[in-house]
Amino acid sequence: MGKLQSKFRKRSDLYRASQGEKVDNTFDSQVVQYEPAHHGSISTVTNLSPDLCVSGGSDQAVVVYDWKQGRMCQSFQGHNREVTKVMCYPGSTWIFSASRDKTVLMWDLNQGDEPIQEFCGHELVVNGLAISPEGRKLCTGSRDNWMCLWDIESAKCEQRTNISRNLVTHVCWVPSSSSLVQTSEDKTIRVWDSRTWQVTNTFPAKQYIQTHCDVSPNGNYLVSSSNGFGGQGCEATLWDLRQPGCKVVEYRGHLQTAACCMFLPTPPDGAAQVATSSHDGSVKIWDQNSAVCLGTLCLDGAGPLVSLAPTDSTNLLCASFNNGLHHIQLGHQAPVFGAESGMEIKVVSRF
Repeated sequence: MGKLQSKFRKRSDLYRASQGEKVDNTFDSQVVQYEPAHHGSISTVTNLSPDLCVSGGSDQAVVVYDWKQGRMCQSFQGHNREVTKVMCYPGSTWIFSASRDKTVLMWDLNQGDEPIQEFCGHELVVNGLAISPEGRKLCTGSRDNWMCLWDIESAKCEQRTNISRNLVTHVCWVPSSSSLVQTSEDKTIRVWDSRTWQVTNTFPAKQYIQTHCDVSPNGNYLVSSSNGFGGQGCEATLWDLRQPGCKVVEYRGHLQTAACCMFLPTPPDGAAQVATSSHDGSVKIWDQNSAVCLGTLCLDGAGPLVSLAPTDSTNLLCASFNNGLHHIQLGHQAPVFGAESGMEIKVVSRF
């Protein structure tokens, strides 16, 4: 029976590789296993510095981890339910964490293990976190339909707006701008002006819940992802923010909910790329403009892959429900088992 299962797995892997997929073997001896960052599923990961990432999950901890050296630097304990989102302010040691306990906590890596600020006021789980470009304001969004704008120094809520059925799933600030973008369970994408705290644009509603969004570094494009099943609705969409509601391309290929979508740092003389992760256990890399899938990595047994954090043009961190955090390395274009071309994608380490 064991030989038959092994033979079937090899055939399955060969077929998937022929579809342009790089098959990850959970027990691959070349993958380094470091000390786990968390006990339980991981909901969110982001970058604090070129070497450090921050993550959160079902164990209620906010963990700072040196992914290059494979060691934990700090574990912050303060939430009493699952951590849903983490966010860092670039160039600082500030960390913000949102949770199912309805609060947002602010931490400083250089100021001990207690939160330095607490933002309270939401009535349900907080799913959206965004920091203004100058680092003075914090935006939070929740399933309670409220979008709130806070002064970081005082933790005072300065603006709040409730929109019926606006169950917020993610928030991001447009770089060098006063605008924010948020996705929602009501299948719409809204653009907000942080100065007036009003919605300035609402994109045409998609067929499925919008799970996540990201804005390109130049502020011109937005990518959003949606839930779905059986390949229906499991796509990411590229929008032109200069023409609100203008859909550019769609990235189709996931079989279950597309949980996360991110713009990748563009390599020198390279093409712009987008990364997506899904509940189907795969990470896909796409050509941003043509929507061609450049490569797929299947993480067998990892469960839903719900968060991505690109560290540079060739390294990507991925959070999973079952197997912790993965350091994924993106290689060059190369022939792949009968496919025209494929990007070499491999897991370097897990932690």
